[in-house]
Amino acid sequence: MINNKTKTDNNTYEVEFTASAELLNAEKKRVYLKEVRKYNVPGFRKGKAPLSVIEKMYGPVFTQEAIETVYQKAVDEAIAEFGEEVVDANSAELVSMEDEVVFKAKFVVKPEVRIEGYKGLTVEKAEAVVTDEDVEHELGHVQQRNGRSVNVDDRPAQLEDSVVFDYEGFCDGVPFEGGKAEKYTLKLGSGQFIPGFEEGMVGHEIGEEFDVNVTFPEEYHAEELAGKPAVFKVKIHEIKKTELPVLDDEFAKDVSEFDTLDEYKEDLRKELLRKAEEKAKDDADNKLIDQLIDLVEADIPEVMYDHKVTENINDFSYNLQMQGMNIDTYLNYTGLDMEALRGQFRDKAIHQVKLRLALEKIAEQEGIEVSDEDIEKSYEDLAKNYGVELDRVKEIVPADGLKKDVAVEKAVDVVRDSANYVPAKADDAE
Repeated sequence: MINNKTKTDNNTYEVEFTASAELLNAEKKRVYLKEVRKYNVPGFRKGKAPLSVIEKMYGPVFTQEAIETVYQKAVDEAIAEFGEEVVDANSAELVSMEDEVVFKAKFVVKPEVRIEGYKGLTVEKAEAVVTDEDVEHELGHVQQRNGRSVNVDDRPAQLEDSVVFDYEGFCDGVPFEGGKAEKYTLKLGSGQFIPGFEEGMVGHEIGEEFDVNVTFPEEYHAEELAGKPAVFKVKIHEIKKTELPVLDDEFAKDVSEFDTLDEYKEDLRKELLRKAEEKAKDDADNKLIDQLIDLVEADIPEVMYDHKVTENINDFSYNLQMQGMNIDTYLNYTGLDMEALRGQFRDKAIHQVKLRLALEKIAEQEGIEVSDEDIEKSYEDLAKNYGVELDRVKEIVPADGLKKDVAVEKAVDVVRDSANYVPAKADDAE
């Protein structure tokens, strides 16, 4: 329950709120039951000493965890009672624990947003064009994907070959960490190794042992090697090349549902055109969003950007885990620390926060309504996209939050549907 609130700055309040002593005592009892076996008290069997006796002997050992739980419950209730949308509660302070538990904290609220002129924005949109060269280029990719690897033993390695080899790197005559491998496979010309290494393998044959001299880039992630010359001792075991299939009707039958190469190429053209139209739409939408963000007038609390940066880094970390890497390994590999990584995400976070505030305000000003059918469809879309049972999605995603998301999507439609799309200039369309 809120006792009082005082505005201390724009969007910031100092709030005093309370929880009952009964709630604190109940939480202390819960912690006591969980932790009691840790304390030995003379005259009592282990785990049987009363709470009051333990605290008399050891001090208020169950109080800290109980207060943390009580605070979280009390602050959640105060936020719900506050009357404005609270985006952060910080600087928590325990004021007293007498008749009731009194806390004090700073509440940061969502800012008042002003936005005008969001209808009728003019945006350039490129024409979707697919040339014969585009089709042939895409056909070449399909041809490469369907090529087969064959061993080469009658010539030296060339760019585009895949080479299996051993290597060991030396800097100032000393082997360095991570610079050795056996039976490593590398496609020459792929750019996976430091500049000059792959080119240095060209012209060498199976069984040949040789040195490749390179210089590590100045910005190399391992500082002890950055900018330094190195020698790699190399031995080639295998050379393989990709043998491409002939582009004819049989090829079309093998890779598609079509009987002739001409039919398949026409289908490729249609798919490329669809992607080009989608890209043109996305590019125009991005330009529209940039204009929309420029119209936002608001004193946005820094903490909103901070929270969005944290959210984006959590998403990034999850994606790394899906690829078998954790965030600490990534930071070590790139030479970044968490502060630097947060800095890299900041511009994106600012863009996202401003856009969300703009669209929420537009939804409010336009009186956008979200029906039960809209919510149900969104749940169904989420279930389909993530391959999760519908009932499970409804358990995970709160309806109130989803309703806001749907309103924001409808606000995007208001801006997009009222926009004036004009042909992009030649330079922009490229």
